[in-house]
Amino acid sequence: MTRRTRLFGAAAAVMAVVATAVTFAIAPANAESNGGVRVMPLGDSITDGFNVPGGYRIDLWQKFAAGGYRIDFVGSMFNGPASLGDHDHEGHSGWTISQVDANVVNWLRATTPRTVLLHIGTNDMYGDPTAAASRLSTLIDRITSTAPTADVFVATIIPRSGTENAVRTYNAAIPGIVQGKVNAGRRVHLVDIGSALTYADLADGIHPNATGYGKMATAWYNALRAVPGSIGGTPPTTTPPPTTPTRVYAPPMVSTPW
Repeated sequence: MTRRTRLFGAAAAVMAVVATAVTFAIAPANAESNGGVRVMPLGDSITDGFNVPGGYRIDLWQKFAAGGYRIDFVGSMFNGPASLGDHDHEGHSGWTISQVDANVVNWLRATTPRTVLLHIGTNDMYGDPTAAASRLSTLIDRITSTAPTADVFVATIIPRSGTENAVRTYNAAIPGIVQGKVNAGRRVHLVDIGSALTYADLADGIHPNATGYGKMATAWYNALRAVPGSIGGTPPTTTPPPTTPTRVYAPPMVSTPW
């Protein structure tokens, strides 16, 4: 066997190992399906769970399990501890509304979620916050057009140190945006997560600590349970849109860190 042959064989072996490793890394996200109601956690690093890998999804999953709900988190991303029974999500660290908007159609078509949990806009508070509400409206239209039978839960964003005025202005616009979609017959619901957390619930001025993520989970859970079919049971029949969007406020709580 020549030296070139031996080197080629070694390189091929390394490539095979790399390919196997890549396949293994991707496979769990595709394999974690229990046949339950497909729920897509959608957003940025707060959905991913910066500081606490898995973020609000950990406590939310445990609430689903305790309540007897069979849920299948869906998305192209994958992270979190063993206490999170399904690690799939669509939270992209550092992403803005426009970046999510540019990719969301493919994600929705790939996973066909029954329910979408949208918390996005924190990274838009850095550069051009004045048009963030308009971009959010466009994103919601994209989601509801691609997945018209899905229930889309739109959250006000959590506090962010250093951009308080921008966050307040953005959050103040979201109820009107949601109301407009409801009036147009879209299955969109408002979740006021922004007022559920305080700066004491942040680990670094931007991302929640364990207590903050727990409060987010409570707000999501209360909102989901208020909309029949969004996490199980018989989907709601077609009826005239309500005059006001579903709005859920999460009372202050103390969550035990996991």
